[in-house]
Amino acid sequence: MTLLDPKERSDRGQALQTEVNGQPAQAPVSPVDESIRDFVYAEVWSRPGLDRRSRYLISIASAVMSAAPEAMIDGYVRGALKSGELTLDELREGALHLAVYGGWPRGLEWDAANNRAQQALGLKPANCPPIRAEAWDPVARGEKGQAEFTKTMTFPGGPSSNPFQEAINNFVFGEMWCRPGLDERSRRWITLVGVANSAAEIPIKSHFHAGMASGNCTREEMLEFSLQYGVHAGWPRASLVNGVIMEMAKKVEAGLPWHG
Repeated sequence: MTLLDPKERSDRGQALQTEVNGQPAQAPVSPVDESIRDFVYAEVWSRPGLDRRSRYLISIASAVMSAAPEAMIDGYVRGALKSGELTLDELREGALHLAVYGGWPRGLEWDAANNRAQQALGLKPANCPPIRAEAWDPVARGEKGQAEFTKTMTFPGGPSSNPFQEAINNFVFGEMWCRPGLDERSRRWITLVGVANSAAEIPIKSHFHAGMASGNCTREEMLEFSLQYGVHAGWPRASLVNGVIMEMAKKVEAGLPWHG
């Protein structure tokens, strides 16, 4: 039987907590603090199955969606900036993306953390291009959105037959998903956090299927997502997501649509 040294785990956790948050980790003063060091950082953040940039995006989005303390959100944002894994421009885009899938109040919370990090680190303001600088034809914008939906979701979207569907076509996919400030894979992680928190069957299944069918994420990375997400959202929600991932992965491998 192989015995693992608890001190080695604690040392690894403290080192990773310091590295991820961009400042020295404080000594634990409670069982919760100790579990964050010895499990969340030592055993989750140390896993090789998902790159650090993706873990930051998942963690920031899911911490914000879970109403985490400012200190936790600020640590992730500061660490992402200091490590160079994400730029302030990208974090600003991330806040906008979360506003759509998690609600504008949550987007504002993420952006507030961006503001605090910018001030604390003495960074220049982000380059934030306007949502749209030129005049547009509403019909053309909706058609562009439908095409972007098909590309992103890997199946055709619906027509703009009601106000909500119109907003999906003309703003969500016609403008936001097309913005150049954040790559598609990064937008995918933020989207998955938002839909996972919704507990709505169709968005969860269709988006997790699309994440793999599009090639943005592998089955193995998706399974890492459910663990990283579960740290902030809790095991019951992560358990639901984990089951969906395994179900959708089988469909993707068999060439079936999410509802096939």
